[in-house]
Amino acid sequence: MNKPVDGRLLSNPDAHGAWEQEYAATIGVDKQVTNRSGVPIQPLYTDRDWNAAQRSDALGLPGQPPYTRGIYPTMHRGRTWTQRQLIGLGTPAEYNARLRGVLAQGANAISLIPCNSVFRGYDMDESHIELLGTCGTVINTWEHMDRALEGVDLARTSCAQNDPSPFTLLAFMLATAKRRGTDWRQVSGTSNQSDYLSHYVANHMFFRIALPGARRILGDHIEFCNRHVPRWNPMSVVGQHMQQAGANPAEAVAFTLSTAVQNAQDCIARGMDPDEFLPRFTFFFDISISFFEEIAKFRAARRIWARLTRDRLGAKDPRSWRFKFHGQTSGVDLTRQQPLNNISRVTVQAMAGILGGLQSLHTDAYDEALSVPSEYGARIAIATQNILREEAHLTDVIDPLGGSFYIEKLTDQMEAEIERVMRIVDDAGGMYQAVEAGLVQRMIGESARKFQRQVDSGAQTVVGVNAYQVDEDSSARPINPRPDRAAMQAHIDAFQAFKAQRSQAAVQGALDALASAANDASDNVFGRVVEAAEAGCTHGEICGTLRREMGFGNVQAIV
Repeated sequence: MNKPVDGRLLSNPDAHGAWEQEYAATIGVDKQVTNRSGVPIQPLYTDRDWNAAQRSDALGLPGQPPYTRGIYPTMHRGRTWTQRQLIGLGTPAEYNARLRGVLAQGANAISLIPCNSVFRGYDMDESHIELLGTCGTVINTWEHMDRALEGVDLARTSCAQNDPSPFTLLAFMLATAKRRGTDWRQVSGTSNQSDYLSHYVANHMFFRIALPGARRILGDHIEFCNRHVPRWNPMSVVGQHMQQAGANPAEAVAFTLSTAVQNAQDCIARGMDPDEFLPRFTFFFDISISFFEEIAKFRAARRIWARLTRDRLGAKDPRSWRFKFHGQTSGVDLTRQQPLNNISRVTVQAMAGILGGLQSLHTDAYDEALSVPSEYGARIAIATQNILREEAHLTDVIDPLGGSFYIEKLTDQMEAEIERVMRIVDDAGGMYQAVEAGLVQRMIGESARKFQRQVDSGAQTVVGVNAYQVDEDSSARPINPRPDRAAMQAHIDAFQAFKAQRSQAAVQGALDALASAANDASDNVFGRVVEAAEAGCTHGEICGTLRREMGFGNVQAIV
């Protein structure tokens, strides 16, 4: 009979030994299994691997340090995650029509994806019309933002702006709020692409301004928002870019936490109190199809962040210790082959994020591997979240996998691997210097090549790509139509008319003040961006001015 230890029963050594013998005799040659982060995976986990009596402090309770089981006492049983679907489409009017449909389907927050021309820092009349609106919405002025958010109460609806430095989209939204009479202190949401380091590492198109200038603007952005837009989250530390570029899940968390530490230390160096800015730090992660690994990744990240904020950054307010994160199902895992299979992939990814304790979720449409998501695909993506919440009852129990021998052991192992990678970054002088030297880029490249070799060799099965292939009729694949050329031309014409009707003196004065601020450390660059938006300056004019003063964001490839 098993002997009680600390009120529990431990595995019978004789029974365990007998199982090991039967397992070895039955399976023959056992394969070596590791997850994407390189953690070895055993065939069975018992209390020999994770003893609850000995590790109770590491597990804890929801809403209490170390936050392994979630950052709030009720988690999804009290308030489910925010359904924040990313939308980017054609003109502001087209975006607004799609937005209203998505909100009617159950989404309860906004996330605006701009056109690639916007991401690159240019206005629409500086780009080829064939490219405009194919990957997002063309937003170049406060007037465009006003039209895109028509009918949206900015005091009641949280809005994520996918908005790299110098954060013109937020500036346009604040200008819109002022014209509507909405107090900035009521505006809530997130600067969802504020992490310049992840852009430099993995999203070169997003990197508009040289590394030192981007660092300066982010600090100014955080200071301005904390003072004037207190419900806004100015810092979203992005792990998604790095994982989609090839970092494994543990590396993605390690680089993200190292980035958060770097940005926090930069704020502290400015004289800011960590308990004033850390509660508004948020995180943005990719959720791959490696189900248990992703759950353990998020549980481990919460523990590490709680320690870092207290012990390393000196935060005393428990709100500063909370690891708030948005998750997006991984488009990298989606395939052009047999695209309807992506519905299953997205469902598994979404379940991993939910069981991992996320605060908001975007589910990819099944056709994102083919084009900008169709309206039909977007509806299925939203319904997936509704089904998981309402029909699958995933919100009934907080951290339902907590206490699982496998999950708890894997959480410990992921925590150790994340901290190992963070030590490499620390030894390189911190995240800024590690990125500047190309260390992070090389590590991501090595992991990307490793995973691709596994796919190419067949060691990693991808259904429809290297296994279970079928002949397909490509004409049956759903393809979202390109933006209407006539509507886009009308958008360009109206934009040019807007520029001609502005007060040219006000525009030039605002751009001159912006240029001056770029060379004056005592002035707040983002505050001047907001003033420029209010004066009618365009996105391209603002980005172009700062590029001239602070340097162009050239990124050298690291091989």
